[in-house]
Amino acid sequence: MNNNTETTRITPHGQMEILSQVEVNELKQSSEHDGSYDIFRRCSLAVLNVGSTLDDSKKVLEQYQDFNIRVVPQERGIKLEFENAPTSAYVDGQVITGIQEQLFSVLRDVVFIRNQIDTNQNFDLNSSDGITNAVFHILRNAKVLLPETEPNLVVCWGGHSISRKEYDYTKEVGYQLGLRGLDICTGCGPGAMKGPMKGATIGHAKQRIYNGRYIGITEPGIIAAESPNPIVNELVIMPDIEKRLEGFVRTGHGIIVFPGGVGTTEEILFFLGVLLNPANSGIPFPLILTGPECSRNYFDQIDRFIQLTLGRETQKLYQIIIGEPDRAAREIGAGIETVRNFRRQNNDAYYYNWMLKIDSEFQQPFNPTHENVAQLRLDSSLPRHQLAANLRRAFSSIVAGNVKDQGIRLVEQYGPYEIKGEAKIMGSINELLGAFVQQKRMKAPGTRYAPCYRLIND
Repeated sequence: MNNNTETTRITPHGQMEILSQVEVNELKQSSEHDGSYDIFRRCSLAVLNVGSTLDDSKKVLEQYQDFNIRVVPQERGIKLEFENAPTSAYVDGQVITGIQEQLFSVLRDVVFIRNQIDTNQNFDLNSSDGITNAVFHILRNAKVLLPETEPNLVVCWGGHSISRKEYDYTKEVGYQLGLRGLDICTGCGPGAMKGPMKGATIGHAKQRIYNGRYIGITEPGIIAAESPNPIVNELVIMPDIEKRLEGFVRTGHGIIVFPGGVGTTEEILFFLGVLLNPANSGIPFPLILTGPECSRNYFDQIDRFIQLTLGRETQKLYQIIIGEPDRAAREIGAGIETVRNFRRQNNDAYYYNWMLKIDSEFQQPFNPTHENVAQLRLDSSLPRHQLAANLRRAFSSIVAGNVKDQGIRLVEQYGPYEIKGEAKIMGSINELLGAFVQQKRMKAPGTRYAPCYRLIND
């Protein structure tokens, strides 16, 4: 373990500089509450652990089990105090400025705003509209939602552990997006989440764009395994994966998917499920799957899986572009122009997609216990968007068993998750996951994957 045992104190950077004494006291009390403190500590450690190659949140937490952080009240507001932090967060004894900013983003989202939502009766988290309102409130408070701004935000999804050729391709696409003045939003981690941002910084620089936005949206369960990359200049931590995914599709104007694994498949299923809802018919939202030539088999496998489970009509909702980063950028730009015209004609906000209907099946947090996973209904008699919702939950449970602390511990205690369903669907899942294992997309290259799931035909 490589950590800094000395106590460090930092003051707010960019946010939370001005607080009332009532807010300071509430913040301190909330941050020390058992449930809140554990999440606050985990997310803070992830931010401080920048550059880590570990993709196992359980191991990260065990490696820095002596790390502590606390809120220190002052007459002028607050400070954060911590010890036993990773040394990678320091330069010449000082915490890197970007990391300091992100630590206060953690405090803002995990403690301050979460407390407001949990204690405010205006946020009905049992209703679809209430959840959408809560997502809006979190993003607005983080200043992600900018009025009077033309649509230009591209959400980029993909794996945190990809090949060098795939990573270089994500940078090239990001560069082409940056040249076109488009901003980037990702899951904030390494790999396909970092590459587009890195490329876009060069594209923005060449176009003399000095206010480029590199937004990272994450959630407590995944952040320890995917620490924010150094390019993220706006970090948002949503309460759970469902609100994280809704945050992406409410704020983004187009989505590009790079090669990934189970988590990327979960994201694709979420988005396709939303688009398949009959209420969203006719709402434009460009979706492009793209990668280098060496990723062709990966996308062929994803395309085949979607055909076998959700049908050929669903394949019309996206394009697959192989080895053409400039074309991918052009197509997403053209799609965003269509989104702009549609929003303007329908008086919908540019900064938040209020018109998009997201059913509660995609919004309510799914707790991946063995009982809940075993009860998932996976059969072709379901409406396509509901089947997509349950498939998303199944893949979410595999993500939990692979990299999330709670899921890893449940699998260690009770064995693999049992995912049951129609034989045809189970066969397509088995084929896809088998390809992921063969391509070493389930874990970092060089490790042997031990499945956290068992597929069973009903």
